[in-house]
Amino acid sequence: MRVVSFHAVSRSPELDGWAKMKSWAKPKDLLDNQEKNPVYGFNNPDPIPGKKEYGYEYWIRVEPDFESDEVAVKDFPGGLFAVTFCNAKEDMENEFFKEKGYLITWKKLADWVNASKYSCGNAPCLEHHLDCNVPEDELVFDLYYPIKESDNP
Repeated sequence: MRVVSFHAVSRSPELDGWAKMKSWAKPKDLLDNQEKNPVYGFNNPDPIPGKKEYGYEYWIRVEPDFESDEVAVKDFPGGLFAVTFCNAKEDMENEFFKEKGYLITWKKLADWVNASKYSCGNAPCLEHHLDCNVPEDELVFDLYYPIKESDNP
């Protein structure tokens, strides 16, 4: 999949990266057809306990022949993923999020992978935004956890 990448490192990189991605993609009507141009996001780099800044990167799919000098274009080879649905508002209101700082659905998905015949793969853990045109408090995702056949069956 060919994507355009938008990256931010700050205390709120999801919001900062989103603003960058949206200001580029919206005038091109790329957010109007999310089946054709899905949006994915992931931590890059992951948060570190005690450090307030971390990174987040957004990808939006573009045509395979897309080229640009104004934005970062990447090719993602794909892979095998375990996938589950996540309601961001519900997860962020959960005591687990308040205590641990991440979504409980990610923990449940990781627990499933650890108990399965799979182990963690080498791709990033992705959050597929199912509707980019809803208010922040209505965000829902499919979470993609990279997996591979376990070396220890």
